[in-house]
Amino acid sequence: MKVKNLNIGKDEVTIISAGVLIEGKMNSNGNIRIDGTINGNVTADGNITVGENGEINGEINGEVVTLGGRVIGSVTAKEKLTLEAKSYLKGDLITKILVIDAGAIFDGKSSMNTGDQMPPQLPFESKNE
Repeated sequence: MKVKNLNIGKDEVTIISAGVLIEGKMNSNGNIRIDGTINGNVTADGNITVGENGEINGEINGEVVTLGGRVIGSVTAKEKLTLEAKSYLKGDLITKILVIDAGAIFDGKSSMNTGDQMPPQLPFESKNE
């Protein structure tokens, strides 16, 4: 199942309520709040919020991503990613700004991508040389 919400503006919010299960991809031009379960990738041009009871088994791509629930899969937030106190993320993440609240569980690799502000990659230098 592929869910597309193409007729809404960026200020609109699509809500996946607790008890709802979606099998497949979800794409939105606006914001998404997930309190149910999605087994598939979630992509939004706006913000994505996974509530405390929400669960995603798949990749997440959005502007600002806030995780309060459980995610197994990689997360890409173009601007900011927040892992709230009761969140669980097993997967890699890429974002400009990363906030991890005390109590959050993160198992993966993180990459801070700030676009043009990234310094050039320098070769590894050992201080013992």
